Amino acid sequence: MQTAVVAILVGGMVLVIVARQIDLSVGSLLGFTGMAMALLQAVPPIGQGWPWPLALLVGLLLGAGAGLLQGYLIAYLGAPSFIVTMAGLLVFRNAAYLIAEGRTVGPLQDGFLILGGGLQGSIGPFWSAVVTLLALAYTLWALWRGRWLRQRHGLSVRPFWVDLLITLFLGLVFGSFLWVMNSFPHPVTGLGRGIPVPVLIALGVLVLLHWVSQRTRFGRYVYAIGGNPEAALLAGIPVRRVQVLVFGLMGSLAALAGAVQAARLAFVPTGMGTLLELYVIAAAVVGGTSLAGGSGTILGAALGALIMSSLQNGLVLMGVPTEWQNLILGVVLVVAAVWNARFHRRRI
Repeated sequence: MQTAVVAILVGGMVLVIVARQIDLSVGSLLGFTGMAMALLQAVPPIGQGWPWPLALLVGLLLGAGAGLLQGYLIAYLGAPSFIVTMAGLLVFRNAAYLIAEGRTVGPLQDGFLILGGGLQGSIGPFWSAVVTLLALAYTLWALWRGRWLRQRHGLSVRPFWVDLLITLFLGLVFGSFLWVMNSFPHPVTGLGRGIPVPVLIALGVLVLLHWVSQRTRFGRYVYAIGGNPEAALLAGIPVRRVQVLVFGLMGSLAALAGAVQAARLAFVPTGMGTLLELYVIAAAVVGGTSLAGGSGTILGAALGALIMSSLQNGLVLMGVPTEWQNLILGVVLVVAAVWNARFHRRRI
């Protein structure tokens, strides 16, 4: 649950960094779009009382529009992404304060709160089992289909027992995931709650972005631009357009994460998402994304998000003061960045 917001954002941040850019505004844009959605759906006189699906749609459009605008300034007007997104950090953070007049806005509508989890924000044990089994079946199909395709084209493959061991390991991982998701009983029914909706949204986003980065022309363009922008331009790749779309995608994900965070809190403060961009960038770096661009994976970044959230949560449970938490997380980020740089240098 605590990893979901960072996991939604980190997939888009990987594509931004792979394209040799940076986005420092995601935390502030999350807070701004979350506040806008809260103001639209909150009960009058604070809000407008709009239906929550319409408020969610407006928030997603705001996020996408803000991302596209920043991408246009970077790609077509030549402004550095560091400066543009740092300005966006200031603009969106203070815009959230202005539109809310400094107030914490809420309560939000019950249907919208499902996006944040809670007692009603899970899909139950049956549908959790269905989703997990379908995901396992697809993963195993991809594994063995890849082996068959390599054999068909005369390429080398792993020993059969290795793939069989991987199959058993994946079954254990998915089974353990399902068991953990159903280990928290509902106080009314007594049954397991199943997969929380924020976790399902985060997993869906990560799987979709992994497919986009590995299987689509847009994904190949992003990696080509990150590897060598000049060569990509000479090869006929629309570099500027792809850069704008990358920032537009990042803005949409920031709005989606803002909806999840707002629904989880039920009340939206003006400071929601403060410094969240640092955790997202740290998760991408810990997951193996090179800040020099051209290298990084969605799955690695998802693992980085899980590591960062688990580390932070563990420090909280141990009663470590906030100052020491930030210090330890900073040290972990530096170590990950140094290791990442040395690893990529050895590859070259």
